Amino acid sequence: MTRDDDHDTRVGAYAILVDDDRILLALWNEGATPAWTLPGGGVEPDETPEEAAVREVREETGYDVTIGRLLGEDVFLVPGHERIDGSGRPLRSCRLVFEAHIVGGELTDEVDGTTDRAAWISIADVSGLERVDLVDAGLRFAQR
Repeated sequence: MTRDDDHDTRVGAYAILVDDDRILLALWNEGATPAWTLPGGGVEPDETPEEAAVREVREETGYDVTIGRLLGEDVFLVPGHERIDGSGRPLRSCRLVFEAHIVGGELTDEVDGTTDRAAWISIADVSGLERVDLVDAGLRFAQR
């Protein structure tokens, strides 16, 4: 995360993994209520967004992946009073969504992280889930 005079900026890298009619999601536990999201997270200062997506998918799902093309970016501003961290500063969030392909590992839930569970979920069932808007954006990006 970087700081400007008037706001913080966070770049996140996420992967969309679709297998036939299922999508791989992770259950995010840092909001007011748990919500499903695409596996991914913040880019560290010493890594590229692609490296961050690979690392985050491994941490949150247990899978090793290769990253494909950038499918889209989702940029928004969080007002300071809505920040989860209580900083009170506005946050500009830039979420990069990449296509990804599994090359190893096995489905495993993250322990002591920002997600509690990883699961393959039918795309037809996604609309009925408690989820972050990134899931819908990722599905739209993947259909382009």
